[in-house]
Amino acid sequence: MPLTDTAIKKARPGDKPVKLSDGKGLYLLVNPVGSKLWRWKYRVLGKEKVMSLGIYPDVSLAQAREGMDKARKILAAGDDPMAIRKADKVATRTAAENSFETVARLWWAHWKPARSEQHAGQVIRRFEANVFPHIGSRPVSEIQAPELVAMLKAIAARGVNDLAKRALQTSSQVFRYAIAHGQATRNPATDIKPSDVLVSRQKKNLARIDGKELPELLRHIDAYHGAAMTRLAMKLMAITFVRTTELIGARWAEFDLDAARWDIPAERMKMKTPHIVPLSVQAVNLLQTLQLITGHSVMLFPGERDHEKPMSNNTILKALERMGYKGRMTGHGFRGVASTLLHEMGFDHAHIELQLAHQERDEVSAAYNHATYLKQRAKMMQHWADYLDSCTTGRVLAFKRATA
Repeated sequence: MPLTDTAIKKARPGDKPVKLSDGKGLYLLVNPVGSKLWRWKYRVLGKEKVMSLGIYPDVSLAQAREGMDKARKILAAGDDPMAIRKADKVATRTAAENSFETVARLWWAHWKPARSEQHAGQVIRRFEANVFPHIGSRPVSEIQAPELVAMLKAIAARGVNDLAKRALQTSSQVFRYAIAHGQATRNPATDIKPSDVLVSRQKKNLARIDGKELPELLRHIDAYHGAAMTRLAMKLMAITFVRTTELIGARWAEFDLDAARWDIPAERMKMKTPHIVPLSVQAVNLLQTLQLITGHSVMLFPGERDHEKPMSNNTILKALERMGYKGRMTGHGFRGVASTLLHEMGFDHAHIELQLAHQERDEVSAAYNHATYLKQRAKMMQHWADYLDSCTTGRVLAFKRATA
């Protein structure tokens, strides 16, 4: 007679194991210790076997019958259900051992010794923030080009085409590593050109260095032999990544150093809306130093001849050129470098865009409020200032995604 839930619940352990039959070889094994185990007895190639189907009540009577029915179909097809299950487990384990993330971390460990610790850290963080969430769990040998296209589009949707291109480039290196070690047979990244997927944007006066060149530039700024005011202007621009016109036109009345806040009025902003720059500890210290030089003036960076007017718009550009960065870096370039690196560090795209006060706004930032995400932006700006410090001291800083 088939089992019932009531009969199973009433079954009590005895001195010896007891089998309660449900029919077709399915039974419940009640052990003296009280455990109730589902078992299915069958024969294959003349040999009797017993297959485990789980523990009651984790596996109900209905689920045990369903498991047996699936196994009976496999047996009817001429295969051994236990052998098939074992093979599936091996395949699952093998897939996990050869997932893209697993192979990518092996590649990274092989690749990083010849790179600086800082550069290597940026690359693995880029994987963790942008690539692994999309294809990390997939077996490296099974990933196809459309999956990479979807990944590129998702990254580019955040407004960071350069980051999407880098993600594809480094992913391609992982596939090559997998091929070399017998974990894959082809590189699907070679089927894709970023220009076929990403929308090109017209570039205008956006010369900037790569993120890995930032430490050297910061050291050059620290050692700059020109005017102290110009050196401090470049350092403040690096820390706050505001536009050049917003920096050189700054007035002391806009700053509240006690509150660590810089409020730029709407009339000085490109989008004609007020903007808040949370000030890091480093930015406040820098501004306190600058006060000793220009605190008597209305302007932070007064002109050489007329202290009521700001310094020349070309002052920072010319200083960069004198340091050897002509055609490679502009004042605006600090914004691009900050955007790329902050995205790689895992900060929220909306927080970065709001802090940049970009003209191109997505749905998140279209309804602009200058105080939106201010707490998160303040944490991000302090992280950024700490990172700039690490660039010059050589101390590697571990970054995590900012939280609310």
